Amino acid sequence: MQINAAGCHYRILNQQIKEAVKSGERHIELFHVNGQRYIGDGVRGDVVIVINGVPGNDLGAFMTGPTIIVNSFAQDGVANTMNDGKIVIKGHAGDVLGYGMRGGRLFVKGDVGYRVGIHMKEYEDKIPVIIAGGRAGDFFGEYMAGGILILLNLNDEKPQKATGDYLATGMHGGVIYIRGDIDKYQIGDGVGIKELKEADNTVLHKLLDEYCNDLDIDKEFILKKPFTKLIPISKRPYGKLYAY
Repeated sequence: MQINAAGCHYRILNQQIKEAVKSGERHIELFHVNGQRYIGDGVRGDVVIVINGVPGNDLGAFMTGPTIIVNSFAQDGVANTMNDGKIVIKGHAGDVLGYGMRGGRLFVKGDVGYRVGIHMKEYEDKIPVIIAGGRAGDFFGEYMAGGILILLNLNDEKPQKATGDYLATGMHGGVIYIRGDIDKYQIGDGVGIKELKEADNTVLHKLLDEYCNDLDIDKEFILKKPFTKLIPISKRPYGKLYAY
């Protein structure tokens, strides 16, 4: 099924999508998307939504099951509190991606903004995953409580840091893998740099197989540079700073 989103108000567009899913459509392609918010929000089931254009904020929020493919860039709030499913973005994406994300996959080919993975958590047997192919802004993995963040920094022709400052600030669960080295001054209190174990390599290889297949990226090129692993070494990294 095809939907022309040119000039379409976001409420009308989202109503059309939900009605199509309810009627049994399993492949929906949107054309001329230009900033419409909330696409795929709360949608359930085995359905693929292909977006041609740039969707607005909160793409795939509270989603459970569908696959969303964006053939361009995406704005802020992608995968907000997402329960399950997959979002693949073939360009850059904005800030606060995966806020409170509880399951599923978010794959971004390019750079991502600030506060990516903030408050990510594991829910029941679900482990949320975010992989970004470029760089990230400040507060990557802020207050992360569970899940997996992977940052590849593939656009490293110029020697720049993979992330901004305040990396993993307040992190108290989950794991972060960053391709390349990290300076200790970038990392928040209560977070440690650890060597990868065989189990880490197994997880990385499996997730990178899926990521590279979805985004047509050479996995062997990715693996030419080693990864740095970050994990929390405290369950309450700032407990002594609070008053009771």
